[in-house]
Amino acid sequence: MHDEAEVNAEEGYVSEKAPPPSQALSGLLLLVCAAIALLWANSGWKESYHHLLHAELAGWSSLHFINDGLMAVFFLLVGLEIKHELQDGALSSVRKAALPVVGALGGMILPAAIYIAVAVGTPAARGWGIPMATDIAFALGIVALLGDRVPAALRIFLAALAIADDIGAVLVIAIFYTPSVATIALAATVAIMSVLFWLNRRHVNTVWPYILGGLLLWVAVYKSGVHASIAGVLLAFTIPSRGDDSVQHRIEQALAKPVNFGIVPVFALANAGVTLPPDIAAFATQPAVTASALGLLIGKPLGIFGAAWIAVKARWAELPADCNWSGLFGVSILGGIGFTMALFIAGLAFGTSEQLDAAKIGVLCGSLLTGLIGAAFLARQARRTGAATAVPSVG
Repeated sequence: MHDEAEVNAEEGYVSEKAPPPSQALSGLLLLVCAAIALLWANSGWKESYHHLLHAELAGWSSLHFINDGLMAVFFLLVGLEIKHELQDGALSSVRKAALPVVGALGGMILPAAIYIAVAVGTPAARGWGIPMATDIAFALGIVALLGDRVPAALRIFLAALAIADDIGAVLVIAIFYTPSVATIALAATVAIMSVLFWLNRRHVNTVWPYILGGLLLWVAVYKSGVHASIAGVLLAFTIPSRGDDSVQHRIEQALAKPVNFGIVPVFALANAGVTLPPDIAAFATQPAVTASALGLLIGKPLGIFGAAWIAVKARWAELPADCNWSGLFGVSILGGIGFTMALFIAGLAFGTSEQLDAAKIGVLCGSLLTGLIGAAFLARQARRTGAATAVPSVG
């Protein structure tokens, strides 16, 4: 998941490398799975779609297994990415982290405020956390499709921004979307993490102790009342990360493709299927639809760009090398693609209530529009920059 551009830690220069094709492919696969889910849920075979989601195995429905089980693996990879960026990447120093962190804060606060303003006083108000996080797979997938038309520094900014608001989203899930906590299970969680940290300090560089400890940690977190996916993030911070052959490196290498090309697309297939009612116009005006869509479409871009602008003007941060404000605004628009984390929080906020489908449609519409607008804006910006810098031939 790491961005392929490299940053000189002291000088701040960026060495340009094309983003890997896998980023574009994973973003496209995610879009295809979401489209299949939506079409399937509104076709003549929609009953088979819902039957498949609620099929039970060992007392768990397929949807429950995906959202509570498989997504813990996704969150493990997110946690490893967060840890990497905090230790060695774009969030490893105040100077490098200032702009994406401030942008992420603006991109969390304004969407939540817009959502609350639209949905206040309605049952949809509980979903205020839905438009707060950027979907890194979709956003970087679009950037990868644009290739070298997007400067490496902007790709780094977008990746760091997404990681920073992933941290915010994880905190929101843990604090605001945990209905109750079982003390004994929480104590077990702390005990298991203590053992894992001890293994780390003893320089145990074998994968299996951490995998077995992670399974126990998942059970403890699940029983505690905190959403089980948080176990993935907690586990990530106990895993040894130093050295080219570290446990973290091996786990990241092992999980990257299964998560990006398996778990996340399956999550999209299971969660993006919304059966639309006959009266689409009335459905589209529901608070959960408009609040989610406006939070992503307006709140995220303006929040990210506005906070970044203030940070630069106040000299808290610097504009990345080889970047201009138009380019920064373009990637700020892409920051409005909420998809995976937004759908995840919608499920936590609304469970199986009628608000859930409305929120999902708002997320899908808002994410699709911001993706299209952001890609078009960046492509146009690249053409204008190329035309401005072109040297006329003399003949």
